[in-house]
Amino acid sequence: MKIACVQMTSACDPADNLPIIAARVKQAATQSARLVALPETCSFMEKNRKAMQARLENQADSRVLAALCHMAKENDIFLLIGSMILAAENSDKAVNRSLLIAPDGTVQAQYDKIHMFDVALENGESHRESAVYQAGDKLVVTKADGVSLGLSICYDLRFPALYRRLAEAQAQVIFVPSAFTKQTGAAHWHILLRARAIETGCFIVAPAQIGVHENGRETYGHSLIIDPWGTIIAEAASDDEVILAALDMTLADKARRQIPALFHGATYRLPEGGQGKD
Repeated sequence: MKIACVQMTSACDPADNLPIIAARVKQAATQSARLVALPETCSFMEKNRKAMQARLENQADSRVLAALCHMAKENDIFLLIGSMILAAENSDKAVNRSLLIAPDGTVQAQYDKIHMFDVALENGESHRESAVYQAGDKLVVTKADGVSLGLSICYDLRFPALYRRLAEAQAQVIFVPSAFTKQTGAAHWHILLRARAIETGCFIVAPAQIGVHENGRETYGHSLIIDPWGTIIAEAASDDEVILAALDMTLADKARRQIPALFHGATYRLPEGGQGKD
């Protein structure tokens, strides 16, 4: 399967982002990509809670989602919407939701981000996603042309148990659409993604946001496609770039045979009485 990652700098208004997405999707499709993956918050990126609430749509009648579904159908591809911000169905919060659109333009699978990014960075940048978003609680594995795909979003990357569970559920490719901050991306992005590939014996596909956004946030970029041995096979080095790679699924089986750690899981007990004396 040939997969493409779209790297972009999302603005606050979906009307500004959709033409860019459409052009990048068409570019990837003309290069024979069967699946095109977009980054986290590709539809719009907004830090101001009141402004974000004003842009929220329900999934059932979202015009932005309808436009993205049309792109998938028009180009006859699977389109992985890394995430879009939608109104939660059962609360007054939003959801950070990844959706896989089939070539017929229908929603085939969806995943709500489980781990919320609540952090204060040394550079003064802070995030408290749990105040705005309703966390998901279900892992998702789906298929595209017979290939098993696991879904995750950005901060999930720091929780390896999630990726092990996806691999145990037979995922061969795991998506990590992201909007990593520039500071944490420079320190951890490549290391964490390569580790998840090695640990699971899966391809890792990580489309990313990049650059200084309209809302003042700065993201790291460096969209990556990594093979099950941990080798980077494609990396975006510039703004608004499309990267592609043909994935040989036999490599996942080969990696898991060579390093069968996925099948050697064990349970552990702490020593009685805690962790020892001071």
